[in-house]
Amino acid sequence: MNLEDKIIYTVSRINNEIKTVLEDSYPAVWITGEVSGFKTYSSGHSYFNLKDENSQIQAVLFAGFGKNINFVPQDGMQVVVYGKITSYVQRGTYQIQVFTIEQSGKGTLQESFEKLKNKLQREGFFDESRKKTLPFFIKKIAVVTSKDGAALHDILKVINQIKSSLDILIYPVKVQGEQAKFEIAEAIEYLNKNHGDIDVMLVGRGGGSLEDLWAFNEEIVAKAIYNSKIPVISCVGHEIDYTIADFTADVRAATPSVAAEIIVKNRKNIEDKIDLLFERMSGGIKNILFVCGEKIERFKTSRALSKPHLIYEDKIQYIDECGTGILRRMKEFFILKNTKLELNSQKLNLLSPLNILGKGYAVCSGTNGILKSVKDIKNDDNVNIQFADGKAKARITEVNYEKKQL
Repeated sequence: MNLEDKIIYTVSRINNEIKTVLEDSYPAVWITGEVSGFKTYSSGHSYFNLKDENSQIQAVLFAGFGKNINFVPQDGMQVVVYGKITSYVQRGTYQIQVFTIEQSGKGTLQESFEKLKNKLQREGFFDESRKKTLPFFIKKIAVVTSKDGAALHDILKVINQIKSSLDILIYPVKVQGEQAKFEIAEAIEYLNKNHGDIDVMLVGRGGGSLEDLWAFNEEIVAKAIYNSKIPVISCVGHEIDYTIADFTADVRAATPSVAAEIIVKNRKNIEDKIDLLFERMSGGIKNILFVCGEKIERFKTSRALSKPHLIYEDKIQYIDECGTGILRRMKEFFILKNTKLELNSQKLNLLSPLNILGKGYAVCSGTNGILKSVKDIKNDDNVNIQFADGKAKARITEVNYEKKQL
């Protein structure tokens, strides 16, 4: 294989492509293991290894996420971390970027989460191809959440900022406890069946522990979201929290406030575009009216309106000039033709036999036409003689043939 035929990567390019593959393949995972080499730097970022009896993986916990952890990880501690697999391009190493850490003891819930997540993923619940796009112009939304929770308050606070005519339908449900999953699923199904005019449905709650958010990790809720004809925005917990509902929904918002901001941004963008188009239209109409006004003013002072008689006077003069020109050209034409006719008449007169006869010549003709030779006649033949000024008849009394001398 020639060098030109080979695909040759730079180190940076291959590391960046590997980073993309890792992050696309493992956007969010739970990993259990033992903490090793845990260290927090002055920046607030923490670095450590997560290991088991056979292997280990590097981990980084950035300061922003570390604030949400209510314990200090220690070397040798068994934990369950949640985060995304990524790559540190400068060193060419991969690691897990940790969003949250939980001490072991919640392994059963995590195992259930992973089991259901894998099952639904195989069944296509998370496929991007079946996710619905949010409507271009959102007029009515439904909010499925607790009527007393912070999530509803945050959503309404953000939406009320735009002071628009957006319709909001609130369907209160329990978001925690054994009955929560049934109420959430029933709400989604009811709204689809009885409120087809809803453009977008927000389903979620505020933050909490894994157990607090568990209703949104139930299969019945995932199926209700999956079967919803109304586009669903999942807004459960904080930015670091991921639930089955998030993976199944058409759009995942990091928090309820972010979900509301998506709606507001969509609505505000449309309203801004309408305002801009209205301004452009108004400006365009004003410009058209201004231009038309100027044209009218010009027309008012134009000769056509102020002195209309000049229009036909000029035309009459033009017609007169054209008539004079035509007559002159016709006269010149006939003079030229008359001159040519006289010249041709003179030429014809010179060539005319009558002109020759006027010089003393005559034309003799017999019964067979013009006589060109004395041999054409004999004694006692009658002959017609044509003179320039008349005709005469004669009878031949004598024929003499004179042979031409060479």
